[in-house]
Amino acid sequence: MSSSATKDIIAIGGSAGSGAVLRTLVADLPADLPASIFVSTHIPAHSPGILPEFLAAKSRLPVTQAVDGQPIERGHIYIAAPDRHLLIMGETIQFGAGPRENMVRPSIDPMFRSAALSFGPRVVGLVLTGMLNDGAAGLHAIKSNGGTTVVQHPIDAEVDQMPLAALEAVEVDHVVSAADLGRLLTNLAASDAGPHRDQPSDDLRLEVEIAAGARLGSAELRKIASPTAITCPDCHGVLSEMRGSRPLRFRCQIGHAYTAETLAAHGGELDEAIRIAMRVMEERVTLVERMARDARDTGRPAVAELYEARALEYRRYAVTLREAALTSLHFGRSSRFQDV
Repeated sequence: MSSSATKDIIAIGGSAGSGAVLRTLVADLPADLPASIFVSTHIPAHSPGILPEFLAAKSRLPVTQAVDGQPIERGHIYIAAPDRHLLIMGETIQFGAGPRENMVRPSIDPMFRSAALSFGPRVVGLVLTGMLNDGAAGLHAIKSNGGTTVVQHPIDAEVDQMPLAALEAVEVDHVVSAADLGRLLTNLAASDAGPHRDQPSDDLRLEVEIAAGARLGSAELRKIASPTAITCPDCHGVLSEMRGSRPLRFRCQIGHAYTAETLAAHGGELDEAIRIAMRVMEERVTLVERMARDARDTGRPAVAELYEARALEYRRYAVTLREAALTSLHFGRSSRFQDV
């Protein structure tokens, strides 16, 4: 690949509703586009991978599913493969078998970070329609390393959560409708990338290595994050809050990563766990109270007092669980109101 300092690395991330936007976008790109395009969307692990064929029908550029280790070529569109992060490592594509981020693999954030690490100001990052906020942290990394940031206009998006999250996390360079994305990217690809920034941070390098599959561990995690009282939904280990991150993010020592919004969206799982615990505790109260009555009826007052004390302890636990349930319900309602 040529080393000319133009904006020749275009990384695109999307989720719900992004297929139609991508088809419109690629149809507007010229056959001689002087850039490489990388696309990562949220696809199931066992997906048949039909997006390349879907886009190729409208594209003047070749569209293929990415292959691990293949060299990058200009004028080519590479689509992320199922169950692997698409990483842009120097002049080649690398598949990342690292932990899921925001509950998905491929995830948009690792692709954006890898592009920022390898190419700095040569990168154009684009966030399309989708739910929650995957892509926002990665777009922030692109911006911080001198790249150009683009977001599909939220009003134009089928699902506006990802575009809105990106706009909250980054001072975006361009916000445009789906119909104008192809023309904008064509113009950006022919423009000067500008001067290189300082060397990428060690934090960015470490997160790219995690996505690639490097072992993390608690010692390495402490370099970039601080432990919290929150547990990982995947492995139930301790989550640590990433320092200086936009948006707010967490990682466990295995490497699973979540934005705060993604964790909040899984509040239903917490509600169900609390309900189960409440039912178990209420059953224990009923059983122990019955055992206390039986002990008194059979002339064993000391045993009855023991069971009555245990029943009182269980009732206190039950009250604590009810308070937790009310807090969770209130938090869930507040989150929904904020999303409206």
